[in-house]
Amino acid sequence: MQILNRYIAKNILISVLIVMTVMLSLFVFFTFLEELKDVGKGRYDTVKALTFVLMTLPNMAYQLMPIVALLGSTIGLGILASNSELTAIRSAGVSMEQIIWSVLRIGLVVILVGVVVGEWLAPISEQKAQTMRSVAQSDHLSLESSRGLWAKDKFQYINIQTILPGRRLNDIYIYELDHEHHMTHILHAKSAYYRDDKWVLENVNHSYLVKGNVIAHHEKQHLWDTNLSPDLFNVVTVKPYALSVWGLYQYIDYLEKNGLSADKYKQSLWTKATLPVVTAVMILLSIPFVFGPLRSVGIGSRILVGVLVGIGYHLFGQMFSYVGLVFKLDPAFTSLLPMMLAILLVVILLRRVY
Repeated sequence: MQILNRYIAKNILISVLIVMTVMLSLFVFFTFLEELKDVGKGRYDTVKALTFVLMTLPNMAYQLMPIVALLGSTIGLGILASNSELTAIRSAGVSMEQIIWSVLRIGLVVILVGVVVGEWLAPISEQKAQTMRSVAQSDHLSLESSRGLWAKDKFQYINIQTILPGRRLNDIYIYELDHEHHMTHILHAKSAYYRDDKWVLENVNHSYLVKGNVIAHHEKQHLWDTNLSPDLFNVVTVKPYALSVWGLYQYIDYLEKNGLSADKYKQSLWTKATLPVVTAVMILLSIPFVFGPLRSVGIGSRILVGVLVGIGYHLFGQMFSYVGLVFKLDPAFTSLLPMMLAILLVVILLRRVY
């Protein structure tokens, strides 16, 4: 049985990788064509456009995971069915439950890799891509590798590590120089928010350089006199889909504590949190496609049905999410209902197979 498990897993995994490669290649092609329209803005050239597209691939791969898993499993099992190998396997006494478990085992591996990519690699890569693109198109901002966002305002050189939605900044460093370009003041604030047309810095540490000595001073809050407006930072604001589940949870907590609306972030949180389960459901859905009503049709027809089902589920989920935001429905409900309907469909189709 171990040899059989490895054989089924190998076929499905190869199919999943091929499907992912094809879909990401199409994504790179069309997204790069879209980005070419912005080439020439500021310092944004063709190389930066291609770099931006490539850096967004991990996030796109994570979003495509359910559809890719469905198509990959359908194609992998469909090839085995077309070669009559599944018939031989069943004739050898292998039960349907054992085949389902073999498919799920490789599916769990795909899900685990997807979660690692989606929760660790994708948020970092997506944020850096968006920041690089926005900074390259702006004449007011610059970026220095991993040291965050840099800006200049009169005699202040400003470094911001994280720019969050809701006019919120984290880890702000301000270096002030005199007319002779000598450092006179270094300020570090743990966070900042915009209120009454002013930036309010929180947990501020000052270091004044006076005649070779350093004078330290701490403030809970400090009004920051600057010409940098929130509109300037909007271009590099972290988008909800670019945050990890933990990052979304922390930001939702911040919004709720400050009496701000967090509905769209809760929706993103539930969507990302349920994605691994949706992927498992899509993998299970491939089994009835092969053993059920589609067992007598060609591999091309199975792929077409898989594409239609995967895209249909994605569009329905997106539409229901927007409906939930408009009518103030519970984000958990709007995320779980499409998944529960998909599970119900899987149960009904599997019962027909049995």
